[in-house]
Amino acid sequence: MRERPETEAGAHAVVRSAAGAIRTAVAGEAAPPTVVPPTVVLDGSRLRQARDLLRSGDPEATAALAHLTARAERQLALGPWSVTDKPQIPPSGDRHDYLSQAPYWWPSRPRTAADPDGLPYERRDGLRNPEVDLITDHRGRGAMFDAVQTLALAWYHTGRADYAEHAAHLLRTWFLAPATRMNPHLAHAQAIPGSTDGRPIGIIDFSQQFTSILDAIALLGAGAPGWTEADRAGMHAWCADFTRWLGGDFAAEEAATANNHGTFFDMQLAALQLAVGQPDSARRTVLAARAARIDPQIAADGSLPEELARSRSWHYSTFCLVALTRLAHIGRQVGVDLWSYRNPAGAGILDAVRYLLPAATGRAPWPHPELHFQRFAASDVVRAAAEAGDPAAAEAVPELQAPPGGDLWPLRPSPEQLDPISR
Repeated sequence: MRERPETEAGAHAVVRSAAGAIRTAVAGEAAPPTVVPPTVVLDGSRLRQARDLLRSGDPEATAALAHLTARAERQLALGPWSVTDKPQIPPSGDRHDYLSQAPYWWPSRPRTAADPDGLPYERRDGLRNPEVDLITDHRGRGAMFDAVQTLALAWYHTGRADYAEHAAHLLRTWFLAPATRMNPHLAHAQAIPGSTDGRPIGIIDFSQQFTSILDAIALLGAGAPGWTEADRAGMHAWCADFTRWLGGDFAAEEAATANNHGTFFDMQLAALQLAVGQPDSARRTVLAARAARIDPQIAADGSLPEELARSRSWHYSTFCLVALTRLAHIGRQVGVDLWSYRNPAGAGILDAVRYLLPAATGRAPWPHPELHFQRFAASDVVRAAAEAGDPAAAEAVPELQAPPGGDLWPLRPSPEQLDPISR
């Protein structure tokens, strides 16, 4: 069954906390916005419905608000982050360029005075090298993405001005302020010491979560205090430049990748195209994903062979399905139904989710290699499939494990990666 507070008193405390947040928002200087935000993955109408549930005292939505505002309160004390914070200078010589190191690559020999670098580096799949955190861009990027998404969503549901103002400050610092902004490219992401200054595969540093930033910007654009027209125009320009860069030669290799990398690339590109006013291009990207992603990735039994080959097969199966289900949500915005599409093997996204259900519900162990199984990782994709009309997923929902920090699905009904091993 889904995890609940350990005691009845704990459950009542969660509800009281959320009820207080609602009363504070209603009594405060600004009420939550009334417009439907032009989000790209999240369904703006569903967000409005979630607000109605909160106002009616729905216990699931109320508990989710308590978890959300608790996270937002912590985020108020954090940041800002900037690519200019890192001590290293990227190979370009420009500190404004994003820089990260490949997480699964390690020195092949012990470092010594005669061999201080341990070159060449070798790949150890699923084992994260802690030295990657010496370059602060990757960790800062993840922290900033999480904070902006949490704060924007908390503002939307409560009307608390300080949440919106801090989210705006974080976005301006990372993307817009001349002294601290990031250049709109990822040419130096996931570099390997002694081998390469950056790899197309590093685009996933952004693609795995940047769509949440696009949705956060849309939420703030619904009238958030502290978010100006200049901010909106600046982020539109940054995203347009980044979209153009993703269409260039460097990114083409990542776009051609067969596993989750290619799917996340399409998801990010379609969301960006929609956000910068290119709905026809977004539609073409989603349509092409049927043959490019669903056809080769999903086997007849619903498994994802590219992900099952990994040492962390459960994580990467749920990870790939986050990309596929979020892409399906984008598809709805541009008139493409990916949920009902079946590949030549007769399988589709819903079949891939069903393949996870025995392990996601705890009915059976996961029968593939996994270094660190976390059952809750599948919860959001199962919820998405249930809402897409799959009866097996709907039946499984009461047996799902809530993620650490609480289930936010009632307030942000789109799948998130719940076990981010990259940071």
